[in-house]
Amino acid sequence: MLRVSLASLVFAVASAASAQQPTVAPAGPPKRTVADTSVFAPLVLPAANDYRTGGGSPGVRYWQNKADYDITAALDTTRQTVSGRLRMRYTNNSPDTLRFLWMQMEQNAFKGNSLNSLIFPQTARFGARGFEGGDVIKRFDQLLGRNGERQVAVVRRENGTMTRIDLAEPLAPGGTASFDVQWHFLVPEHGADRMGRDGALYEIAQWYPRVAVYDDVAGWNTEPYLGQGEFYLEYGDYTLALTVPTGYIVAATGSLQNPGDVLPPEQRARYVAAAKSDTVIRIVTAAELESGAARPRTGGATLTWKFTAQNVRDAVWAAAPDYQWDATSYKGIYAFSYYRPRAAPVWQDAADQARMSIQEYSERWFPYPWPQISAVEGPISGMEYPMVAMESSTRSVQDLYNVLTHEVGHMWYPMIVGSNERVYMWQDEGFNTFINTFSEGLRYPAQGDQMARAAQERSQIEGLMRRGRDEPMMVEPDRVNPGLLGASDYVKPSVGLQLLRQEILGPELFDDAFREYTRRWAFKHPTPADFFRTMDDVGGRRLDWFWRNWFVENATYDQAIDTVATRTSPGGDTLAVGVRYGNRQRGVLPIRARFTFSDGSTQDFNYPAEVWSTNSARYVRQYVFVGKTLAKIELDPGLLLVDIDRGNNVWTAPPAGTAPRD
Repeated sequence: MLRVSLASLVFAVASAASAQQPTVAPAGPPKRTVADTSVFAPLVLPAANDYRTGGGSPGVRYWQNKADYDITAALDTTRQTVSGRLRMRYTNNSPDTLRFLWMQMEQNAFKGNSLNSLIFPQTARFGARGFEGGDVIKRFDQLLGRNGERQVAVVRRENGTMTRIDLAEPLAPGGTASFDVQWHFLVPEHGADRMGRDGALYEIAQWYPRVAVYDDVAGWNTEPYLGQGEFYLEYGDYTLALTVPTGYIVAATGSLQNPGDVLPPEQRARYVAAAKSDTVIRIVTAAELESGAARPRTGGATLTWKFTAQNVRDAVWAAAPDYQWDATSYKGIYAFSYYRPRAAPVWQDAADQARMSIQEYSERWFPYPWPQISAVEGPISGMEYPMVAMESSTRSVQDLYNVLTHEVGHMWYPMIVGSNERVYMWQDEGFNTFINTFSEGLRYPAQGDQMARAAQERSQIEGLMRRGRDEPMMVEPDRVNPGLLGASDYVKPSVGLQLLRQEILGPELFDDAFREYTRRWAFKHPTPADFFRTMDDVGGRRLDWFWRNWFVENATYDQAIDTVATRTSPGGDTLAVGVRYGNRQRGVLPIRARFTFSDGSTQDFNYPAEVWSTNSARYVRQYVFVGKTLAKIELDPGLLLVDIDRGNNVWTAPPAGTAPRD
């Protein structure tokens, strides 16, 4: 029978702790003399309203505007220019009357003395490399009258990569304004690593005047394009008519509408067959490129490729005279790859990699909604646009998959879930990095399953925290240290989601909540608050402490075993143990404790992070074991949490004959 009461054991633990750490506050909830500044205080989020609910859903009056584009463009490979004309129909679904629009003119990043060139070094990844370019607007008219029969030139006020368009007539709620625009630009060789050209190959993006987002959160979103921060765009329907030299093969956002005009009969047959094939079919082969049979014999100098796309937030294209073209499919959805012969040893697997990626993300999170996905080889080292993933020629097939599945993953975040990448980069890059761990583990399990890849990411962030080099995720991406961009906006949010899934909510609840977030905000514009609230709502936990620690602040984490007191009953058959667990940094996480006994057996004790809610510095527990001798207590033995000092995670029993520890 145990003669020592648990109450006296707790007193012993507290006394020992006080002796060892006299500066620690007394046990019990601290006396509050100011507002609650604890990590467990309610997180201040925008007030719920009819547009965005307190549960994280779009509200009954949620709205977003729509932009449809009909674009015709021509590539002049001699002058290295793109010339285009577009008709844009902009529908105002907001409750506000609009008197002007803001347009994105992102080729202006390559004008002399642009903000881009003043912030990023010329030779940096997002630098302009001394290239002089920019959009040249030949016409920007608003079409008035019932059938647009009257054209009025609008007043344009250029402001770097943003241009204000003063409307000839105000645009009332529910109304549509139409525009006729002609423009051209010189294609940069290195388009701030987002687009560009390589010899005869062109990857064309950020290439047409496109309307900025007007939303219920910020009104007009006018953040400039600098390169490091990416995009925030309205959804709409597109038609593209792209005129290129006859020898060129074109990949683009959307479905090819005129294969009979641009493909010889043999290629058309393969194109049709690929729609029902889960193995790769070579539509355009290296032999056909070499013999000249790859292109139809039209007698003309140019061909026009036509595409249509519905409910997308952008449209881009790539063209080259020596593209091999492969295809396969998943449930009738094409998976294409386009690559030059020199890239073939690695890229001949790319179409299947794209197919596997859309299958993984469709079956785990949300069905892929578009008719095709295209992996495009060229000078751009990893960039995503609707239905198009641009990649460079990498060293190995596995390296290619890691990049390709990342860019394909962006079809979900942010192409389906249309978050504001220019302000909250982590809400697309971090989410995508997280889902990539499942895809990479599925394709190459021998190099680590999903959990192993998550562990590698966790170790990286733990190391940065230990050195004080991590940054808050809420910093706008253009202000993040370029050397830490990958850690801050890709890996760190992914690690946070892994912790939430494995250690806080559990996989089943997390997956339900993350799927519901994706479903709720598909083809809409969520904010961080909408994400936080949805995960709380569906996951059934108030996670203000986690969002504050991991996403809003820049907390670090250090759990410790501060004090252990043991008492053995007179008969020696019962052991009482009191443990004071310490939390030595502001960040809180669950407690994972493993007790190891002298016979080699173990027992795990797991406590949710909320046990720190009344005293975030210490947590005391008592235990009773019968017929056991305690040898060791260890925190986080599986290395599943983040901890900047693991040297204080282990308590070892003193050698036999040593005086008992109090």
